[in-house]
Amino acid sequence: MRSDSYVDGFLLAVPNANKERYLQVAHDAAQLFKEHGAMEVVECWGDDVPEGKLTSMPMAVKLEGDETVVFSWVAWPSREVRDVGMKAFMDDPRCPKDMPFDGKRVIYGGFRVLMHR
Repeated sequence: MRSDSYVDGFLLAVPNANKERYLQVAHDAAQLFKEHGAMEVVECWGDDVPEGKLTSMPMAVKLEGDETVVFSWVAWPSREVRDVGMKAFMDDPRCPKDMPFDGKRVIYGGFRVLMHR
């Protein structure tokens, strides 16, 4: 990854019963992201995500008892490529629409890479 790369990060809660469906949707979305210029897409299923006292990932997504925190990111060559690619992704008729999680509890943002080792 170059120092001028751009990353979209996502934090969400996925019902455990929807894990396989989520993985399929994520796989399909990753293929589209890459068609539209992304360098890589990473999906991480929570394994050791502690509940905090003041803040935490589970608190941020309002995690319920039958859900797992998912952390994912899409890496792009630059912000400019991301802006064009994300619009193309959202406008693509193959873009997943029926998500297996509560979209109102997704936390996301775009980030400029400061360091990559």
